[in-house]
Amino acid sequence: MTGMAIDRVRALLDPTRLEREPTDSAGYLDLLAPESEQPRTLAQQAMHSGVVASVYQRWWRPAFTAALGLGTMGREHESALSALEIGGDDRVLDVACGPGNFTRVFGERLSGDGLAIGLDASAPMLARAVAENASPRVGYVRGDARRLPFADGTFDAVCCYAALYLVPEPYTVLSELLRVLGPGGRLAVMTSYRGGLEPLRTAQTVVGWTTGLRMFDRNDITGVLRSAGLVDIRQRVTGLAQAVSARRPST
Repeated sequence: MTGMAIDRVRALLDPTRLEREPTDSAGYLDLLAPESEQPRTLAQQAMHSGVVASVYQRWWRPAFTAALGLGTMGREHESALSALEIGGDDRVLDVACGPGNFTRVFGERLSGDGLAIGLDASAPMLARAVAENASPRVGYVRGDARRLPFADGTFDAVCCYAALYLVPEPYTVLSELLRVLGPGGRLAVMTSYRGGLEPLRTAQTVVGWTTGLRMFDRNDITGVLRSAGLVDIRQRVTGLAQAVSARRPST
């Protein structure tokens, strides 16, 4: 990303939430220690793989989207854009952005002082994001979604697509998404869905345990949003996926 974009992202960081001084030598702001050797689930290992990062945007994600029954990547982009109502000077946060294919699309809808920030924990994914999905209104951060490096209410729109079922402590991440969402802000989440009759639900749970993919029931995500006071909550279930959107009241 451009030096100006890096400076604009840096200006939004909350110093009280940083555990180390950010570096920018890789083209994004890196807030984490070097990639650790700690064991990960199969799914998490894939997201930190340079091989997967190299094929994610063109092959991996479109295939996964089709397997979940979501159709095309273009349809996913349209769904997120419709839910987030992005435009003008909005500040947009794309959590678990991967190689930035959504972040770039968000940035294209902005003007003036608008800024879209993609955050991910995977260095290989962010290297792809910087190389393939940079623009003047887009910046990237390597950080932990369980402790977002931004102050309360920083963003007008927050997106987390195809990630909650992969991350450790998904409800902590969801709480962080809500924390940084400002008054009147819009939230869009796409994650897994466990439905059907009990034998099918059990099979889905077993697959999740094996691969590290978490399956969410119908009210798991929407219940958190209602408890947090969000309104206009909408849920669309398609195959093994659910897209949920909501808005924080303006006052």
